[in-house]
Amino acid sequence: MAEGTITIDGREVPFEKGETIITAARRAGIEIPHYCWHPGLKAPASCRMCLVEIEPPPGRPAMMLDILAWDEDQHDYTVVKKPKLMPACQMGCADGMVVHNTTSKEVEKARAAVQEMLLLNHPVDCPICDQAGECSLQDNLVAHYDYDKRMVDEPLHKVKAVPFSDDIVYDGERCIRCTRCVRISRDLAGDPVLSVRERGNHSEITVSPGRQLDHPYSLMTANYCPVGALTPTHFRFKTRVWFLRSGLTLCQGCATGCNAYLDYDPRTNQPYRFRPRENEQVNQFWMCDEGMLSYPESQSGRLLTALVGGDDATMAEALQAAKKQLKGCDDEPERTAIVLSAQHSNEDNFALALLASQYLNATDVYIAGRPAGGSDELLISEDKNPNTAGVHQVAEQLGLQPPKPFAELMEKLAKDTYRYVISLGSEIEVDGAEAKNELLRLKGAVAICSHDGPLSKSAHIALPACSWAEVAGTYVNKSGIAQRAEPVLEPLGDAYPAWQIVVALGRAMGFDIDWQSRSDLELAMAPKPPIEAESEGATDAQATVEESSP
Repeated sequence: MAEGTITIDGREVPFEKGETIITAARRAGIEIPHYCWHPGLKAPASCRMCLVEIEPPPGRPAMMLDILAWDEDQHDYTVVKKPKLMPACQMGCADGMVVHNTTSKEVEKARAAVQEMLLLNHPVDCPICDQAGECSLQDNLVAHYDYDKRMVDEPLHKVKAVPFSDDIVYDGERCIRCTRCVRISRDLAGDPVLSVRERGNHSEITVSPGRQLDHPYSLMTANYCPVGALTPTHFRFKTRVWFLRSGLTLCQGCATGCNAYLDYDPRTNQPYRFRPRENEQVNQFWMCDEGMLSYPESQSGRLLTALVGGDDATMAEALQAAKKQLKGCDDEPERTAIVLSAQHSNEDNFALALLASQYLNATDVYIAGRPAGGSDELLISEDKNPNTAGVHQVAEQLGLQPPKPFAELMEKLAKDTYRYVISLGSEIEVDGAEAKNELLRLKGAVAICSHDGPLSKSAHIALPACSWAEVAGTYVNKSGIAQRAEPVLEPLGDAYPAWQIVVALGRAMGFDIDWQSRSDLELAMAPKPPIEAESEGATDAQATVEESSP
């Protein structure tokens, strides 16, 4: 709910209670240049790049300052008046406030002076700096500084390529002491391992004695460094940002479902990094180190060809082999187990669950995924799977019993309860060797896997599926928020979207599954509207059955 409006360069901008000028401007798409400010951190107002001119209320004189300015006629410095400029990152909004951002000559002079000061000692090593192409200094130099450099002295030299940890390297000469990294460590991660030492020209960022920059959000310090003073080792000197494209995706590391950009080179189909994507409801502006470093999993450790008995095969050969392996499973639904995957999307799980419920009449459904791990109170979830909630949602939508843990399937296999198992995903939370021993004893075990994991090694037949980065998908995080990941990379090897493999498997088994495209799948997944009873004698139970039919 808007508290009032302010005027920025003649444009009315609504603001909410407690907002600063720069925050209200950002929501309205108005750029106020800055270095030290970040919307998720406290504002120190130290860089002075966001200075703006504010008109006083009617009847109140403007606050003016005496400054020395060079007078060309007198060839001397004289005292002149100038309005007092205010930092937009700390100045709160007030209804009716008038702000001059780009229309004030004094503001432009102040910003030019800040740029000049920051560039006095800054090395001109843009050709080798990883920040080139996305550097705030470069952008603001073009926009706010059009003068020749006046300092002719040798610049001050500082430490270079100092390892703050195995993941972060510091360059003191590029640092502008905006203190974002200090505040991320102190206020976000709760680990004040970084600080500023010395004063003035000699100040630089340092790590506490005996420590490393190794808290779970250390890569955020490099991601939000505006000038390339902190660089992540996994990306350092690997490529240029202007060669990269960004895809909208989700971190697959845990059930939080952090929104992310996956930056990749379209010429080589190679991913280079994860970056957090802002989502106030889920991850705000952040990602943990574990999630930031998980992008190689989109291509590493993949299952790129079908396997029949552990040997490479074409997809057609593998589907025919699966048809033989699963022959008769629809006649023995009580002896058929379906394993859904907390690593795969709703679409993939829906396809397999629908095959089980509508065509195989199988009711025993299990869920597999990574085992639980560590957590914190900020982003990191104990559940290391991106779609556990989505699997349960799909099962409920199709009227299946809540999926049981994979460990229970192992207990049933030890008692020879099942003869057939059709599984989705690669990861399981139990011992892989134990699973292999049990699954290989079955008459038919077919796995649809994106990665070469325990399930692909345990099944008689493994079919290669696309990874999360190669196909669009919906994931439901631990808070019940459904989020969509877009396809970013081209599929590797013989991989197909898992839902398409399910359709192909069903058709190979003789079932008439009429999905021809993803649109058909999405139509089948869409909630069905309530069906009104055709006669007064129709019961609520009948209407419910009709409504839940796919």
